[in-house]
Amino acid sequence: MSDIIDSAGKAERRRKGFIIMAALFLGAALIWGLYWLLVARFYEATDDAYVAGNIVAVTSRENATVTALYADNTQGVKRGQLLIEMDPSIADVTMRAAEANLARAVRAVRGNFASADSFSAQLAQANVQLTQARSDYQRRQSALGGAVSGEELSHARDAVAAAQGAVNAARGGLAQANAGISGMDVAHNPDVLAAEAQLRAAAIALAHMKIVAPVDGIVAQRTVQVGQRVIAGASLMAVVPLSGVWIDANFKEVQLSRMRLGQPVTISTDIYGGKVTYHGHIVGLGAGSGSAFALLPPQNASGNWIKIVQRVPVRIALDPAELKDHPLRIGLSVSVETDMRDQSGPLVSSAAPAAIMRGDTGEDTKAQSDALIAKIIAENTP
Repeated sequence: MSDIIDSAGKAERRRKGFIIMAALFLGAALIWGLYWLLVARFYEATDDAYVAGNIVAVTSRENATVTALYADNTQGVKRGQLLIEMDPSIADVTMRAAEANLARAVRAVRGNFASADSFSAQLAQANVQLTQARSDYQRRQSALGGAVSGEELSHARDAVAAAQGAVNAARGGLAQANAGISGMDVAHNPDVLAAEAQLRAAAIALAHMKIVAPVDGIVAQRTVQVGQRVIAGASLMAVVPLSGVWIDANFKEVQLSRMRLGQPVTISTDIYGGKVTYHGHIVGLGAGSGSAFALLPPQNASGNWIKIVQRVPVRIALDPAELKDHPLRIGLSVSVETDMRDQSGPLVSSAAPAAIMRGDTGEDTKAQSDALIAKIIAENTP
């Protein structure tokens, strides 16, 4: 009898255990269902994400020989800091020739002004002589018959014609001289302006002998060496502005239906682990999947076809203050999680910034060129 009671007790306890276990599973499933319905379905995550940024090229703008290097890979540089010096000998000679050419142009234009003054004086003198010749001719015509011979009258008429020719010649010379100087002074003469432009170009080429950092950042990909002859457009090194990096997260196409611009994102990195969390927001979705812009895009319309879930790059902006405290490098792996509860943002960005980035190209030569041009004109103008 006791065996039967013990067996019944065990069965009852087993039944209660199953009920409790089923209740726990049911409660866990209910909690998970509520969590997914209220929270989890509004979050999408991926670990197919990497740090990206601008790689600002530093190139030569002239053909020259490198004489000095002031920065190397991994070194931090500031905008406007001198990076490379090149041999300025040829550029300096070109600059001196441009200065001499401007002085020559100023003197030539001054000569044109003097020629105009000379032709003006000649025209005045020719007009006086023409007036005198006409007066003599008219006086001889009005003389009483026999008082003036026909030969003398003919000579007077020829003198009028000669004086008229001299007037026409002087007038033509004056018109020709005025054609080059009319309505302008020496400084605004076309020949002088052309010489000024040549001098400015020479000054710019001379300034290009010193190459400065276009932005703040870290030097990378230095390929140039001292003594190397480089050509215009050759890549010498790069500067990476780490303060402006972003995240390119490659989400599956099935994860994009509720993504909007401006949604907050949390980022964790492999380099710092879970102890550092970055906060950012979505600033744009790619115009196509990664395969669409591949070097060899897929040809789905030919041969056998297998559907593959595509991924679309999503750009995420980071908090500059967090980047300053924990810098990131281009290419690092990260994991991102997007909070999609806020659906108020647009699907596509319509704002176009005026300039994504503006770099420093070196010393501004305009003020120096203006001062030098004014000095040369003053020295060659009385």
